[in-house]
Amino acid sequence: MRLDEALGLLRSLALYRRPGRQRRLRQLYGPFVGNGDLVFDVGAHLGDRSVAFAALGARVIALEPNPRIARWLERLVAGHDRIHVRREAVGRHEGRAELALSRRTPTVATLARAWRERMPDLDPAFRHVRWEEVVDVPVTTLDALVEEHGLPRFCKIDVEGYEAEVLAGLSHPVDGISVEFLRGDLKGAVECVRRLESLAAYEFNTVLGEGRSFRFDRWQSAEATVAWLHAGGDGAPSGDIYARRLH
Repeated sequence: MRLDEALGLLRSLALYRRPGRQRRLRQLYGPFVGNGDLVFDVGAHLGDRSVAFAALGARVIALEPNPRIARWLERLVAGHDRIHVRREAVGRHEGRAELALSRRTPTVATLARAWRERMPDLDPAFRHVRWEEVVDVPVTTLDALVEEHGLPRFCKIDVEGYEAEVLAGLSHPVDGISVEFLRGDLKGAVECVRRLESLAAYEFNTVLGEGRSFRFDRWQSAEATVAWLHAGGDGAPSGDIYARRLH
């Protein structure tokens, strides 16, 4: 392994495997996931959330297309019989696609070519990111996963600018979904909210950065969430939008 790749991996391990993180993740996801539920972890990276879902009793389909990270993911979750790793990306259509890899920042591997071209100009955090390599990877869809495994209770999506494309491949309402947003691509987050609106009635909340508590005391409507995003999302560098289906 190259030195820059090793440093990137160590940074990820330090961030996502630090002490106390699992307890806080279980507290966050406890209202969404219970014993026997099915969860899709799209963009599983090193599996910290997959492990939390499994600890709550869920069966987890963890999807990670980055071949180097997927190897580590398989090692890290080898003792968890509830977690099944698939080395695939997820998108609008089944097939194959080019995944751009960054050796120093493996968390930002992406299928979204236009996104990675514009992000260095839109977000200061990306000004020194370089995608040095492109690999061909298989792509599945959420609908294909549902057909094979069943409808999940929760689906976590963290795919660096490709979230709206992932949701475009879903035609079944899911009770709970989270999608990552970044300061330089709030338009993509709006697309995700609108896509979920087209599937079912949802209410929304937000977790800022790597926090473990919700931004709003009360869950918000789609319109209020879109307005918050249009206003800049509190200026947060990143975060996750959570959607829960109204029954």
